[in-house]
Amino acid sequence: MVNSKTKPSSRTPATATATADAHGPSAQHVQQLRSFNRFYTQRIGVLAPYLGSALSLTDVRVLYELAHSAQQLTAKQLTQLLNLDAGYVSRILRRFEREGWLSRSVSPTDARASLLQLTQAGHAAFAPLEQKSRDEAAALLSAVPEPQRPQLLQALRTVQTHLAPQQPPTQTVQLRDPRPGDLGWVVQQHGEIYAREYGWDSSFEALVADIAAEWLRKADPEWEKGWIAELNGERVGAVFVVRKSATVAKLRLLILTPAARGLGLGSRLVDECLGFARAKGYRKMELWTNACLTAARNIYAQRGFNLVKSEPYRGYGHDLVSETWELKL
Repeated sequence: MVNSKTKPSSRTPATATATADAHGPSAQHVQQLRSFNRFYTQRIGVLAPYLGSALSLTDVRVLYELAHSAQQLTAKQLTQLLNLDAGYVSRILRRFEREGWLSRSVSPTDARASLLQLTQAGHAAFAPLEQKSRDEAAALLSAVPEPQRPQLLQALRTVQTHLAPQQPPTQTVQLRDPRPGDLGWVVQQHGEIYAREYGWDSSFEALVADIAAEWLRKADPEWEKGWIAELNGERVGAVFVVRKSATVAKLRLLILTPAARGLGLGSRLVDECLGFARAKGYRKMELWTNACLTAARNIYAQRGFNLVKSEPYRGYGHDLVSETWELKL
């Protein structure tokens, strides 16, 4: 498996800290955004009594979420949805209860939580506010010539897209059997990654190619198995179990690309090997690695492998330390 600090210049002015990030916004850009915020909040009437009522913008937003939620919300869920202080939301909800706009019921899944629901009086109080909000939005758009409205709405979508919180992408991981072309990819990744990260020469790639070719020619599916790991449909890792004898299996060609690191895939691949070997009745698993491959060595050690042999050697253009590890199954 494969797996600077810069001293500040004494000439740097103290004021440079405000613009030290080369990718951060400039002072002019910040001022332009603040100017737009002032213009827009005034244009939609946020600074005046909201929608001509005695309620605040936050009050109306709480009513909106309670009226439009696809499911009954708890106070905690409502607080997280609006990103507000829990105490502030609690005071608003108590006020709504006093007005007769809100009812609570015990959650069937958590007796400590209450489900919130607008009463008929609450819906009646909210309905004219929502209609007034629609009317004001329509009036605002009516001031824009019809041919220019699509451009305005596209600009609004662009703003919403760029300022929306970025959700982490969904990671889809799959382990599958090797297919034609996969062993060539395994050889390529070993050659490229070890050359880039450890400076190893092409003799290491040749070694991997020999192992892969032997696997393709002689692998016995009854006793030997390989796995290809995919992340979002792209190959990112591999490992193989090879039969050494009736009682000993060897773990070979464990590899992860940089995109797959930190996801626990290396551990998962090794666990698959161990599970397969135990199911087949092997009594021991062996592997060969190098002392510099610390990430892989940590995985092996965490699973109970023991280092049984270590010796220096010259290989792949470097002075290395060869290691043999074993685990009784």
